[in-house]
Amino acid sequence: MNAVARILGEVEAELQNLNIKYTVIRTYPTRDFFSVDDKTLYVVRQKLLDDNTYELIVAAKMRKEVL
Repeated sequence: MNAVARILGEVEAELQNLNIKYTVIRTYPTRDFFSVDDKTLYVVRQKLLDDNTYELIVAAKMRKEVL
């Protein structure tokens, strides 16, 4: 299963339907210069662990700035 670049909610629903265990780790920007949309999380990395659990690294989508 490829979860990268997909919305976390969709990936979670698919994993739950398949009865696959997973953990979610949230990553944050190192600086708060760019505003992010905390409601929209995307999977940026996935890893299948030895116990067949998926480890998903997620990040928030950047907000669009209108000038």
